[in-house]
Amino acid sequence: MNQIFSHPLTDTAIQRRAQVFTILEEICQELEWTQTQFEKARTSYEAVADWLAGSSDPMLASLHVYLHGSGALGTSIKPIGRDEFDVDLISFILGLGPEIAPARLKAAVGKRLREHAYYASILEEKKRCWRLNYAGDFHLDISPTIANPNCMNGGELVPDRKLRDWHATNPRAYRTLFDERAALVPQMTQSIIAAQRDAATTEPFPVRQSVKGILRRTVQLLKRHRDLEFLHVHEEIAPISIIITTLAMRSYEMCVRRHVFADELQVLIDTIRLMPVFIERPLVNGRQIYAVWNETTEGENFAERWNEEPARVEAFYKWHSKALADFESLRDLVGLDAIVGSMKDSLGDKLVARTMNRRMDALNEGRKTGALVLGAGVGLTTQKSAASTPVPKNEFFGD
Repeated sequence: MNQIFSHPLTDTAIQRRAQVFTILEEICQELEWTQTQFEKARTSYEAVADWLAGSSDPMLASLHVYLHGSGALGTSIKPIGRDEFDVDLISFILGLGPEIAPARLKAAVGKRLREHAYYASILEEKKRCWRLNYAGDFHLDISPTIANPNCMNGGELVPDRKLRDWHATNPRAYRTLFDERAALVPQMTQSIIAAQRDAATTEPFPVRQSVKGILRRTVQLLKRHRDLEFLHVHEEIAPISIIITTLAMRSYEMCVRRHVFADELQVLIDTIRLMPVFIERPLVNGRQIYAVWNETTEGENFAERWNEEPARVEAFYKWHSKALADFESLRDLVGLDAIVGSMKDSLGDKLVARTMNRRMDALNEGRKTGALVLGAGVGLTTQKSAASTPVPKNEFFGD
């Protein structure tokens, strides 16, 4: 394997970069479901699945509902300006072939949903799916699919945006592939792993290993960065999540299999850097197109709209360049104020402020217990290192 850094990091740099990654991890936690939202979504999902499965319509006799998209991958984030999460469901209808009209099958699913008084009251028709709006919490998007007889990998067919034809897809195999890549563990240099392990013994939040893993956190951070960058852009040109996710997981796999890293922050940055490598430019019918292929089934190009809407191509490359520069800046900044200021610019003022408030609570507790230190390059922290200085406990009356 190749090392992607040219010289050993100092203890100060190790500590500073570890804290940056820890804060990014905590920001992702702030973006996720609350436990209450999660339970509501799970209960609603199960109820909708049971209702659809109980249909008397012969067309829906053999039906399997499952979660797909960011909810299934573990990369969901809270949308900016609203509390409603997107939850995507597949209603996979067994026993039907491509001869069935997409519009007819979609209509059958909608009819069944309207037979339920409550679902009828929150139902909204979208181009190729049905949406149930649970105000203030989330919405469920339900897309009908059938088996793809031409895919040997268990692929499916979903209605196209105009409901005129079937479109190849394979959400279950895609999820399996994503999970396999997310489970890959980057190789770190032994000296730095040891230093970080020692430092982590007094850190109140995870430093080296997050529950989600680096790939999922990378996708979440990139989606948040995108949402903020395109918040005031009226055109529908923002990079879609499936393109971000696909490029990130392919880049992450290449990075992990080929390189040895200094730390998790460098894995994140190099994963972002290499994403465009996996945008292909094949010739199709004499025309060079853009392609971000679904590796799990033949014929699904996630970048299909790029070939008809060139503004999307320009928007992706411009955004990607900005995202890379912003995360590289975080790696190199010195001083907590500078780091937090940069995070607020690229990930959102209120989000970062909430995260830092939680950290401040932990630091206050650390001061009371004597665990607080002054870290070189990062300021007050509970993460000790050879370059840190203990901070005396408060001895004021009332503490």
